[in-house]
Amino acid sequence: MAVNLKKLAGQGSPLAPGHRLCSGCAAPTVAKQALLAAGKPAVVVQPTGCLEISSVVFPYSAWRTPYYHNAFENAAAVASGIEAALKARRRRGDLPADLDVAIITIGGDGGTYDIGFQALSGALERGHRILHICYDNGAYMNTGIQRSGATPFGAWTTTSHVGQALKGKPERRKDLTAIVAGHNPAYVAQASPHNFRDFMRKVKKAVDADGPSFINVIAPCWRGWRFPEEETIEVARLAVDTCYWPLLEVQDGKWTLNYVPRKKKPLADWLRKQGRFSHFFEPGNEWMLEHLQAEVDRQWEELLTRAGVER
Repeated sequence: MAVNLKKLAGQGSPLAPGHRLCSGCAAPTVAKQALLAAGKPAVVVQPTGCLEISSVVFPYSAWRTPYYHNAFENAAAVASGIEAALKARRRRGDLPADLDVAIITIGGDGGTYDIGFQALSGALERGHRILHICYDNGAYMNTGIQRSGATPFGAWTTTSHVGQALKGKPERRKDLTAIVAGHNPAYVAQASPHNFRDFMRKVKKAVDADGPSFINVIAPCWRGWRFPEEETIEVARLAVDTCYWPLLEVQDGKWTLNYVPRKKKPLADWLRKQGRFSHFFEPGNEWMLEHLQAEVDRQWEELLTRAGVER
C-alpha cells in the first residue's frame, strides 16, 4: 500500500482532539495512523489502559468510530463476538454480503502481553478475522508505571526499583511478537510510529488478511521512560536504529526484515535518552549495559538468520 498523504490529510482525524492523553504520548499517534490506514469502516475494541481511560471519559468519547470498552482481559474475546455477529447478520441478509468491516483491538501491555493474552491467544487459535494492535509502552503506565511482561531487563519502574537490593527489573522482556507468530496467524508485524509509511502499509495488509492479524508497535512513554515529551518519535527511531525494536513482518511462516540499519547504533545511544536506565551508566553497573547489549545482539543475529539476510 502506498501512503497518499494528501488524500489522508483530507479525511480528518479518526480520533478527535481534546482527549486527556499526555502531550507527547505515542498511543494516539499509533491509533490515528492505524485507522487512517485501514481504508474501510472500522470497529474499535479496547481494553482498559492509558488510551482508553483518557479518550473515553463518560459521557464523552474522542473516537469517531463504533467503539467498545471492555475489561483488561477480554478485548480479543469481545472482538471475536463482534466478528461472529457480523457474519451472522450477513447470512440473514440484515447486512450487505459484501460489507467489509475492520475489527481492530488496540491494547497496551496489560491488555496484550499479560492480562489479556489468554483471550488473544484463543482468538488467534480460532482464526477470527480481527486485528490486534499493541501499543507497547513497556509498563503498566495507566496505573502507576508498574513493570510488565514488556518491560526490558534492568528498567526502573515503581515495582522494580533501583537501589542496593534491586537494579531495576531482573527479568528480560517477553518476545510477544514471536509468541504470536507461533500461533501461525494470517499476518504478524512489528512497527514504529516514526516510520508511519511502514506501519500504515502493515495495517492495510493486516485488515485485508483472511484471518487473525497482530501488530506490535513501540510506543515510548515519556512519563514512564523519563525523557523530554518532545522526543517521543526520536526515542522510537533510536529503538529501531539500535535493533532493540526491529521492523519486521511474518506471513505464511516467512519472516521478513523491513529495515536493516546501514550501521547499527550502540544500544547505549537509546538507553541514555531514558531516565529509567540512568543507573546503567553508574560505576559498577557496566555489566548491565553489556548484558542487555549482548541480548539485543543475540536476538538481532537470530532474526537475520530467520529472515535469510546476508551479513
